[in-house]
Amino acid sequence: MTLDTTAINQQMTHFDDHEAIWLFGYGSLIWKADFPFLERRPAHIVGWTRRFWQGSHDHRGTPEAPGRVATLTESPGAICHGMAYRITRDVLGPLDVREKNGYLRVVTPLHFDDSGHVESHEGLVYLASEDNAAFLGPASNAEIARQIAESHGPSGPNRDYLLNLADALREMGHDDPHIFALERELLALPKQPA
Repeated sequence: MTLDTTAINQQMTHFDDHEAIWLFGYGSLIWKADFPFLERRPAHIVGWTRRFWQGSHDHRGTPEAPGRVATLTESPGAICHGMAYRITRDVLGPLDVREKNGYLRVVTPLHFDDSGHVESHEGLVYLASEDNAAFLGPASNAEIARQIAESHGPSGPNRDYLLNLADALREMGHDDPHIFALERELLALPKQPA
């Protein structure tokens, strides 16, 4: 699959007849919502686990030295917590560009965490599967943390992405063993020069 998925995503017509769409964010979309939205609610999806297995050549790294960012891997029964945004369809264009480095739009059921009863909606998530050109795959926590510590791109240091995500999950009251283990490994490393 091509590195730039913008054109592929813009061919998706599933939500064309919707005035608004629920978008699920599990990485930087939790803490960096630089797009207009109608509503924002804590939510989760089932059957997916967050992993720092996707390369970032355009935001938190470069083509020569990619950073590592979050994607989802299938994991039956797992729950991935994040943030849901109700957006209008015109927001998808800029989001397709933001998520162009290997991410595809995928339709998913999402469940809200802020109501006293079960409330589910059909939503959209950007997912980078292992067949995309930027997929880096698994590595040890120490290796991933070292790559994050050394990577920097147009959106800033890769370390900020991980630390902001860990802080956001902590503020939401959610434990993510993978993210917090990477955070510990990263903070134990000597700080890289700017």
